[in-house]
Amino acid sequence: MDKVPLTVIGADKLQKELDELKNVIRPRIIAAISEARAHGDLKENAEYHAAKEQQSFTEGRIADIEGKLSNAQIIDVTTVDAGGRVVFGATVEIEDINTEEVVTYQIVGVDEADIKEGRISVSSPIARSLIGKEVEDVVTVKTPGGDKEFEILSILYV
Repeated sequence: MDKVPLTVIGADKLQKELDELKNVIRPRIIAAISEARAHGDLKENAEYHAAKEQQSFTEGRIADIEGKLSNAQIIDVTTVDAGGRVVFGATVEIEDINTEEVVTYQIVGVDEADIKEGRISVSSPIARSLIGKEVEDVVTVKTPGGDKEFEILSILYV
């Protein structure tokens, strides 16, 4: 399987979630299942079925996170010599040439993307058009509403 890029912060978040699931949530679910079993007939025991469903979801999430971490290529953008170009993990401030609206995005892995927090996926159209460009370059992004042009104002590697 191909390596999936992940920032150091994204990898830390996944690792913390994995630790929480394994060391806090999983033992709590096991205790809930044991308690529900003590109540008797399992066929009509709603607590038991709810706990088993929660256990299934938790185990699936643990497997998902472990898979993502095992296939991750963790990239620390602070150590990358990008030569002033936009690379994975960079934070880019861009201006829409038509509306003069300025926005800042960090280019991150697919699993880390959250547009509300200014993190866009490396596979998004905007990120793909920004990769490899420098400050003052103008990029054209194809959108459903037509082509948009952006000027790169700054690039940070944090």
